Amino acid sequence: MIAALHGFTLTGRSWEPVLGRLSDPDPVALDLRGHGAARDARPIDFPSVVRDVVDVAPAGTTLCGYSLGGRVALRAALDHPGRFGRLVLIGASPGIADAAQRATRRAADDALAARLDGMTIEAFAREWGALQVFATQPADVRAFAHADRLRNDPRALAAALRGLGAGVMEPMWDRLYALDLPVTLAAGERDQKYVDIARAMAERVPGSEVVVVEGAGHAAHLEAPEVVAALLRP
Repeated sequence: MIAALHGFTLTGRSWEPVLGRLSDPDPVALDLRGHGAARDARPIDFPSVVRDVVDVAPAGTTLCGYSLGGRVALRAALDHPGRFGRLVLIGASPGIADAAQRATRRAADDALAARLDGMTIEAFAREWGALQVFATQPADVRAFAHADRLRNDPRALAAALRGLGAGVMEPMWDRLYALDLPVTLAAGERDQKYVDIARAMAERVPGSEVVVVEGAGHAAHLEAPEVVAALLRP
């Protein structure tokens, strides 16, 4: 079985281009708390979201996560050794190791959450989709992601940012050595920051592989779904 976790501002439906290319008869694309159908689920914190993942993922599941979903997937694999059969992370990080940088990020996340509380989802979706990290996305990918973001509520996204943002997340760099399953660390070749992070993680994850997805940016699963689907096949 495959369980796929989306990034911040998206929903489980964002995985349709990938999961539709797989033969898995019953994949799970979970809406994380604060997003989509789980917008009203509380509390929003890493232990609760990890518990949601474990509840729907039988032992041996291949766990895949993008960005925020990758951080949740990594935390789930570390907190539940032996539970998952494989871990695939896309554009994901174990967190911000430096305490000062983490505090700066938390302040920025809190400021964005405060703005979100007063925005419409249409305005926020346009603003988020215009970020530089998505600048190289083809028009059809941008349109698909925008439509998915509209399935969210800005106040719920604000709550998700406060509970799951990189600024509040406990960094996991020092725990990477404990991963006890096959790990694939993927990043788009145009997303140099996360290519570098994947390679740094690989130095701490025994037996892991790094995959740089040609021609893709940060959201490699949206820009090259056939490549990511191939990574998930047995």
